[in-house]
Amino acid sequence: MENKNAWEKYSEGDRKKVMDFAEKYRRFISDCKTERECTSEFEKQAKTAGFLDLREVIAKGTPLNGGDKVYYNQMGKSIALFVIGKEPIEQGMNILGAHIDSPRLDLKQVPLYEDTQMALLDTHYYGGVKKYQWVALPLALHGVFAKKDGSVVSFSIGDKPGEPVFGISDLLIHLSGEQMDKKASKVIEGEKMDILIGSIPQEMTGEDKEKAKELVKANMLTIFEKMYGIEEDDFLSAEIEAVPAGEARDYGFDRSMIMGYGHDDRVCAYPSFQAILNVNEPERTCVCLLVDKEEVGSVGATGMHSRFFEDALAEILNLQGEYSEIKVRRAMRNSKMLSSDVSAAYDTNYSETMEKRNAAYFGKGLVFNKYTGSRGKSGSNDANAEYMAALRHILDKNNVTFQTAELGKVDQGGGGTIAYILANYGMQVIDSGVAVLNMHAPWEIISKIDLYEALLGYEAFLREA
Repeated sequence: MENKNAWEKYSEGDRKKVMDFAEKYRRFISDCKTERECTSEFEKQAKTAGFLDLREVIAKGTPLNGGDKVYYNQMGKSIALFVIGKEPIEQGMNILGAHIDSPRLDLKQVPLYEDTQMALLDTHYYGGVKKYQWVALPLALHGVFAKKDGSVVSFSIGDKPGEPVFGISDLLIHLSGEQMDKKASKVIEGEKMDILIGSIPQEMTGEDKEKAKELVKANMLTIFEKMYGIEEDDFLSAEIEAVPAGEARDYGFDRSMIMGYGHDDRVCAYPSFQAILNVNEPERTCVCLLVDKEEVGSVGATGMHSRFFEDALAEILNLQGEYSEIKVRRAMRNSKMLSSDVSAAYDTNYSETMEKRNAAYFGKGLVFNKYTGSRGKSGSNDANAEYMAALRHILDKNNVTFQTAELGKVDQGGGGTIAYILANYGMQVIDSGVAVLNMHAPWEIISKIDLYEALLGYEAFLREA
């Protein structure tokens, strides 16, 4: 069964729409490299589009009716957006769900130290990474310092023109005989992923200079205090992430692709968000969930295992005068969801890991993974055939190019998404997203046409599912 290349259905004039949307996305992932930055940008755009803060609506006791738009910001790291439908919510919702966290390096709570008159930051990697990919690479630092007085200092350095970058050193080839004999998983150890940030000692004179120790570290603390008003103890309540420095770039002579950090899973989050912005007066309530912590198991108060989405739904039913526990359960059970997450693109350099008939390809559109998991579908949500048939009908009706895939050959590996968590409520759920090369590497690659077909598919789903 041969899927056509989606580029073929667009004339040169129509391709401008594809390129324009891709450019907006390219700027988004260049500017928003953390889950906090994504949530902040989505909240800003949602307000501009007429969405109201659900907490403010609750405080005022304002009733909610069909057509109303609200959002719920969960701790600045996740956000849920609702467009209230004409039908009672207990009859179900159409839900798009993606995650906005990506693999990275997090600073430890006590990160700053000096060794041989070099100042470094100690890290702990977040999510599944090939550690050797993160050395000899320019890094930027993004995050926040939460101070004891209750203030929060935003922190970002390494991405703007003229700013310094940081990095993790690698062993020179001339001395790497033993290193080169190690397994790839051991070439770089997690505790050796410390980031070099400075080498100039604090200027001191006389007796103070003789007594002083760790003058390079002291100089770093002086810089931190001058630039951001923070002290060393403020690292205890900070969340600082090291991410690849630099903006996402067009990829290929034909500019048909984008290379950037964090495509997994912002390449699905962005069109999901844009799709809900385009919804007006729907029959069924439409929802866009953009959540944190998927890369580490969707745990914690901002992950999908949290009940913040269920709680927000209960609050909305209460504002409609319709709240009851049974109505919350019915709303969840009667819902339909696309778990908007990326899939592995077929890579000709590693064709032995893929089975061609059931692989995702660049240019073939939105990808559906009926199941993910690994080795016997372990840990997967396996969508039923009837739901897949209904989605095929919607997509064909709306001329959306799509494909189906598995995540590599049987016994080769596998992975998971948030799909199974929502499926626990009894709703219909299937994984659908964009194919990615270099998944979980510092720089990933996607096809612009697949991004655009995802937008069209998500819009059609919200309208007609």
